[in-house]
Amino acid sequence: MKKHFFLLFAISLIACAQQPSEPKIKSGTLITNINIIDVVSGSVKEKQQIVIDSGKIKSISETIENIGNYTTIIDGNGKYAIPGLAEMHAHIPQPSTNQKRIEEVLFLYLSNGITTIRGMLGHSSHLVLREKAAKGEILSPRIFTSSPSLNGNSVQTKEEAISKVTTYKKEGYDFLKIHPGIKLEVFDQVVTTANDVGITFSGHIPTDVGIRHAIESNYASIDHVDGFLEGLVPASANVNPSDNGFFGYNFTPLADESKIDELVKLSKKNQVWIVPTQSLFERWFAPVSADVLLQDPEMKYMPASTLVNWKQRKGQYTENNPNFNEEQWKQFNSIRRKLIKALQDQGHGMLLGSDAPQLFNVPGFSIHHEINGMKQAGLTPLQIIQSGTINPAKFFNQQNIFGQVKEGLEADLVILDQNPLQNIKSLQQIYGVMIQGKWLSKEDINKKLEEIANNAANN
Repeated sequence: MKKHFFLLFAISLIACAQQPSEPKIKSGTLITNINIIDVVSGSVKEKQQIVIDSGKIKSISETIENIGNYTTIIDGNGKYAIPGLAEMHAHIPQPSTNQKRIEEVLFLYLSNGITTIRGMLGHSSHLVLREKAAKGEILSPRIFTSSPSLNGNSVQTKEEAISKVTTYKKEGYDFLKIHPGIKLEVFDQVVTTANDVGITFSGHIPTDVGIRHAIESNYASIDHVDGFLEGLVPASANVNPSDNGFFGYNFTPLADESKIDELVKLSKKNQVWIVPTQSLFERWFAPVSADVLLQDPEMKYMPASTLVNWKQRKGQYTENNPNFNEEQWKQFNSIRRKLIKALQDQGHGMLLGSDAPQLFNVPGFSIHHEINGMKQAGLTPLQIIQSGTINPAKFFNQQNIFGQVKEGLEADLVILDQNPLQNIKSLQQIYGVMIQGKWLSKEDINKKLEEIANNAANN
């Protein structure tokens, strides 16, 4: 009897051993042998293995086992990974634009490695887009959106300021957008109410407010370096602030550059971030013809009607403007570059933003023109990269969500063919983009861009 029992037991063991094991369910993405750029220190970790699952960076290690367990494997050998870039002065189309074109604009940002955008002219429809992007329901960068514009027409009284600021906070906008024209007492009420309800504000400097009062009012960011050149004009010049022209251009001959240090120190003391949008001043408001700019390859992604409008408007500001001349522009741009360099070196911090799609700034592609402008102002590749990665994360107090290639953060990455720390133009050599763990290969990107170009040609 015992022999019979042991025989049955042995047979059962053999049968179990012969049963096939349960197959391992493949999941996640593995990026192999990638060089990771640490955007805080500027160091490079070579040949790292990045595991991505459920939209987040699950692990980073030097070795990996069971390589066959992953749904997608990306060969990163010889390539470089950086966090997705942020475009901190973007414009999201208004709802009058058809949905397909809105999605195309969002993709244009993604195609250039931009995985976060800060919309600077908000609309209630952008709140819906923001939520859809966060849930992965649309292919889009992460979205932060301003309120509708607060300007001299939209807020003319202190009562309007209280009402609109309170409403925009309740509606869920991320911050307030300040435009020109607001009177001083109304602006001060905007600031008081914003502080009371807990919402920040960014944007332009109304001439009635002035740069010093604006900085001391604790803007979250001042965009375009607005108001700074006017702040260099001595009081003895007795100018009318409203005669400043395009971002202070008319006051260029009066600017006292020795005052730069004072303004920079004031901005640092009040922790005001700066978004230069320097590309505006080296493309739109610059002595380069519209015909030359229209030759840029990215123009094919814009509707023909938009390009016609851009050419006409540029002429109004430059070629057909009797107050515009190249020599004064050179001095104007030189002062801007000095301000940008000083604000980088001694100020609170710099944020990457190009103001797309303003004139000749195609969404996504314009960020590279902006990067070149920052380089010409004297910023290093690391400083420029930080302005588009870790600095925006700090600005939004979301360092635990994005801004670095780091375990636990969202998988928003750009893989580059070459090291951008050695040559900042390498940011244009994109091998692929990952947004919320979704991989867009170079082939995927080019295919979609071709579709966008074809659609633009017919509009």
